[in-house]
Amino acid sequence: MISFTRRALGASTLALAAGCATGSGGGSGSSTGGRAAIGAYGLDLTAGDASVRPGDNFFRYANGRWLDTTEIPGDRTSWGTFAILDDKSERDQRVIIEETALAGGAPGSLQQKIADTYNSYLNTDAINARGIAVLQEDLAVIAGLRTHEDVMRVMAGADFPTNGPIAAFAALDARNPDRYVVTITHAGLGLPEREYYRRPDSEAQRTAYVAYIERILTLGGQSNGAAKARSIMALETQIAELHWPIADRRQRERVYNLKSRAELRAIAPDFPWDAGLEAGNMGQATEVVVRELSAIAPLARLFMATPVQIWKDYLTFNLISGSADVLPREIDDANFDFYGKTLNGQPEQRERWKRAVDAVNNAMGEAVGQLYVQRHFPPEAKAQMLDLVENLRRAYAQRIDQSPWMTAATKVVAQEKLAAFVPRIGYPDVWRDYAAMDIRSGDAYGNSKRSTKFNGDWATARLNRPVDKREWNMTPQTVNASYNSVMNVITFPAAILQPPFFDPHADAAVNYGAIGGVIGHEMGHGFDDQGAKSDARGVLRDWWSPADVAAFQQVTNALAAQYDGFEALPDLHVNGRLTLGENVGDNGGLQVALRAYELSLDGREAPVLDGLSGQQRFFLGWAQAWRSKYRDEALRNLVLTNPHSPPIFRVNGVVRNMTAWYDAFGVQQDAQLYLPPDQRVTIW
Repeated sequence: MISFTRRALGASTLALAAGCATGSGGGSGSSTGGRAAIGAYGLDLTAGDASVRPGDNFFRYANGRWLDTTEIPGDRTSWGTFAILDDKSERDQRVIIEETALAGGAPGSLQQKIADTYNSYLNTDAINARGIAVLQEDLAVIAGLRTHEDVMRVMAGADFPTNGPIAAFAALDARNPDRYVVTITHAGLGLPEREYYRRPDSEAQRTAYVAYIERILTLGGQSNGAAKARSIMALETQIAELHWPIADRRQRERVYNLKSRAELRAIAPDFPWDAGLEAGNMGQATEVVVRELSAIAPLARLFMATPVQIWKDYLTFNLISGSADVLPREIDDANFDFYGKTLNGQPEQRERWKRAVDAVNNAMGEAVGQLYVQRHFPPEAKAQMLDLVENLRRAYAQRIDQSPWMTAATKVVAQEKLAAFVPRIGYPDVWRDYAAMDIRSGDAYGNSKRSTKFNGDWATARLNRPVDKREWNMTPQTVNASYNSVMNVITFPAAILQPPFFDPHADAAVNYGAIGGVIGHEMGHGFDDQGAKSDARGVLRDWWSPADVAAFQQVTNALAAQYDGFEALPDLHVNGRLTLGENVGDNGGLQVALRAYELSLDGREAPVLDGLSGQQRFFLGWAQAWRSKYRDEALRNLVLTNPHSPPIFRVNGVVRNMTAWYDAFGVQQDAQLYLPPDQRVTIW
């Protein structure tokens, strides 16, 4: 997911998607019955920079004037299509939540819980008045820890927003998709990723982090904050040295190591495995999947070798820092100064109402989602989206059949997988039940703690029940999309099915270039360098022939090398291996979307609108969808930690591999983006 929140349940997503249909935008210009929301037919023709040749910088050609004249809002680290839609969703939710908060509801009702979560979070006077007294019970628990087993029980429990070098959670079993399994992974860092502890150019962030730890401990009533901050930073640095490089953690077969409980204990016999699993409501598990296997034993030894007092200081810091938004303003401001300003360059804290909307979503997002879709997602949008998905599926099937590098036998299995894709559109068929969640008026800290535990317990309870493919990993009001390789499902929430991604009154070429490209991208994750390792049932297994694997690696290696050459900031290049899956999704997704657009024309000639051919409008639709700009600090964070390439390269890096783009815009050999035909990567 492009944006992350402190208490959000993790999932692999893309921040994409949306739909149109052959009957919405058709093949001959904009559809009848209404006007496009953007321009005459879905394109903002005032946003480009005509002084730039398309072949030199297509992203700027399409968006240059917008880039030059648009300021990133003070409370944002980036601004563009996704952020603008997110802002709209946030404001739509505010209306719904505030109406609910004003009306209230019967005790125990969803309305009461939404109202009390929102109003309590907004009441900063009460939060400031209560001060750090709300922490005392939890601080006393930490102060009373005497053994490493005691420490592990607190780290592994769902009660505290704490951290630890080894984490466990419930996840789908990649080799047995019909069950959830306990998954063990390395964790424990307060900076975004291990490279922040290693790179010379991150020294300023490391220094600021130590100062932040000291500040948080002092504001939380702890003594000797400076010495404790140095010890915590030294500990986290040791943890970071044992973490795998982030690109290596994408290799799905490497991070699947099924172990019995006895085998888990043998990895580190002195480590309190049983205590941790019991504290996390996972004590009944007979098997676990260990992800970064070579890192776990040394991390376990580090855990046992580190004095309990240092772990108590570490837990205390994590408790206060992780709860900053529901603690007195000085603590909240200190948290923002470091994580907002220093790490991401965000000048201003977000308005409290926006953060209160986030708090409600973190606690009970699907409760808000039920109200959101009633107001903002018409049933016909879902039908149109399903039509488009099927059209993209048909185009993908053709591209697979025409693949020059895949063997016939493997094509058969690939087609089976494509046919088995399950699209989830708009909102879940079954909503989460929040009846047991305890939300109280005027108790922001307690509400945060209890909702975190409720959602944590809900997640681990999946270990005891069959897999329900109707469960979603994001809310309908989220501007995002995802593919789940183990479930073999693609998910498109309601909030992204809006212009510029999807507009029923826009030109078909624009819709196919924007939303069609995104849907193709999500489907493409089923056939990217990692998603392709699962079959139609979602089972992680070898179903490609050795010849297919070798051919696929040849083209993906070439694509990774291309992206390695992109410089996001001076001396900071895109990591072609880290971003390979997303880049494969973009590369294949836009090829498939173009084919789907051609199919939608049904043999007719695409109209010329404002002098633009159908293919030109298609590619401009893709570029418009990725319009965005970043603060340098946020862009640096993105490049070092995120599997997605910066948006400029999601445009320029894709179109330069498509011969149709060269033909559409007359791109010649002297263009900066030009690639000779034999160097263009075509995967699907």
